[in-house]
Amino acid sequence: MSFKEDLLKMFVTENEIPAEFNLPHEIHQRSYLCNGEMKEWNGNVHTVLSPICIQTPEGLKRKIIGTYPVCTETEALEALDAAVTAYNNGRGEWPTMNVANRIKCVEEFTRKMIAQKDIVVKLIMWEIGKSYADSVKEFDRTVEYIYATIDALKDIDRQSSRFEIEQGIVAQIRRSPLGVVLCMGPFNYPLNETFTTLIPAIIMGNTLLFKPPKHGTLLHYPLLKAFQESFPKGVVNTIYGRGHTIIPSLMESGKINVLTLIGSSKVADQLKKMHPKVNRLRAILGLDAKNAAIITQKADLKLAVNETILGSLSFNGQRCTALKIIFVHQSVADAFIEQLNIAVAGLKYGMPWEKGVSLTPLPEAHKPAYLKECIDDAVANGAKVMNEHGGTVAESFVYPAVVYPVNSKMKLYREEQFGPVIPVVRFTDIEEPVQYLIDSTHGQQVSIFSNDTEETAQLIDPLVNQVSRVNLNCQCQRGPDTFPFTGRKDSAEGTLSVVDALRSFSIRSLVATKLNENNKQLINDIVNSHQSNFLSTKFIF
Repeated sequence: MSFKEDLLKMFVTENEIPAEFNLPHEIHQRSYLCNGEMKEWNGNVHTVLSPICIQTPEGLKRKIIGTYPVCTETEALEALDAAVTAYNNGRGEWPTMNVANRIKCVEEFTRKMIAQKDIVVKLIMWEIGKSYADSVKEFDRTVEYIYATIDALKDIDRQSSRFEIEQGIVAQIRRSPLGVVLCMGPFNYPLNETFTTLIPAIIMGNTLLFKPPKHGTLLHYPLLKAFQESFPKGVVNTIYGRGHTIIPSLMESGKINVLTLIGSSKVADQLKKMHPKVNRLRAILGLDAKNAAIITQKADLKLAVNETILGSLSFNGQRCTALKIIFVHQSVADAFIEQLNIAVAGLKYGMPWEKGVSLTPLPEAHKPAYLKECIDDAVANGAKVMNEHGGTVAESFVYPAVVYPVNSKMKLYREEQFGPVIPVVRFTDIEEPVQYLIDSTHGQQVSIFSNDTEETAQLIDPLVNQVSRVNLNCQCQRGPDTFPFTGRKDSAEGTLSVVDALRSFSIRSLVATKLNENNKQLINDIVNSHQSNFLSTKFIF
C-alpha cells in the first residue's frame, strides 16, 4: 500500500464519525441580522463543504455542513444604512451611551455566546478542519479576550473620570467612537481574530457591518440572536455574499469610517482606494507575513527544532504568525534537517476530533495544488524534499514537506505559502538572513535561535527596526493578548492588543474651558446633575 493510500484511509464513513463530535444536522441559514431584525432570505445560497471528506460508495466526498445566504449589493447597502442611522452622526443611542451601560451590553452578549459554545466549537472544527482541542481553545480564548477588553476599558474610563488643569485650562479627556466600522475576519481564526477587532469596535461606541470569512461563516450564525438581543438595533449588522460584489459599493459610498481586515495586503490596498475620502478612512489591518527563523551555529538545535515544528506546522502552518522560512547556518544545517525530519515524522495526522492530532485537512480547495506547485518549483530550481513522504497530497490533506536548500529563485523564498511546507535556507554569513528581512515586503516577526549573548544582542538591534516583534529561542506568536500585535511594511496597519485595539477604534476627545468661577460652577452643575454621559466623574468598578 502506498503512503497516499494510507493517508486516504484517515477519512471515515458517515457512521464512523463519533457522535459527540458530529453536527446534529446540516445548518441551512436563511436569515441575516440587519437593523435589529433577523431578516429572511429566499435568494441564492452557498453550500458549505467541509475539508473533511467522507467515504461513500462513489468515493471520497467533502461533507456538506449546510448553506448560507449569498446576498447582493442591495442587502449590503441596506445594512450600511442601518449602521449609519444607528450611529446618527455620533448622536445615536449607542455612541452616546455611557461606558458602563455599553459594558453591560457586551457582558450580556458574552453570556449568550457562552451558551452556544458546543455548536460554535463543532462548526469551527467542521468548517476549517481545526482540531477539536484547538477549536475549544479558540472559543475559550475569545471569551477571555472579551473579558480582558471589558477590564481594560474600565481602567481607561477610570483614568478619564477626572479633570486635568493645565495653564489655566480645565479639561476632561475621554475616548469617543469613530463611526461605522466594516469588519472582515480571517478563516484561520474565524472567531478569535474576528472578535479581536469586532468587540473593541462595538464597545467603544461604533456601529458595525460584519462580513464573516468565506471559510468560517456558519459558525457565526448561532451568535446572531445574541447580537440582536444584546445591542440596540442597527449596532451590529451582518452582510453575506461575494466580497467583490458587495464590498465595493460600501467603500465607494464614503460612509465607512473604519476598515478592519485580517487578510491580504492586495485586497486591503484595493479596498482603501475605493473610498472617495481616503483621509477620513481609518484602517486597522492584519495582513501578509513571511516570518523567518534564524538558527545560528550557537543555537540549541533540539530547542530550535521543537519550536520550528510548533511555529511552522501548528494548524497546518495556516497562521499569519507561522514560521514560513527557516535560515540555518551551514555548519549545523545537516543536523538540523535530520532532527527536523524526525520531528515531522512523529506528528500525528488524522481527523480533527482525534486526540493528540496535529495535522488535519485543509479548508481551501485550491491549497493542495498551490503547495504542490511551490514544491515542484523549488525542486526544479535545485531543492529537494528532505523528509519521507513530504508533500504527498490525499484529497484535502497535504503531508508536511521539508524543502532544502531553498534559494532566491524559488516561490517559497518570497511567497507566503500559508500551509504545511517548511522552506529551509542555508547561510554562511549572518548578514544573509538580516538582508532578507531588510529586502522583504513583510515585517511582522522573526525568531532568533542562539545561546550566545553577543551574537543575539547584535541581531536584536537591527531586526527590531525591520519587524514588530523579535522572539528569542521561541516561535513567532500573537499572544499574550495584552502585548502589542502589529507589523511593519505590508504586514499590518494599526496595532492590536487588548488596550491598543480600544485606542484603534476610538479617538481622544475633550471638553475644555478657562478656569474661572462661572465655568467651575457650570461644570459642577453638569457633573452633579448627570446630564452628560461624556462630562462625568462616575467611577466604574
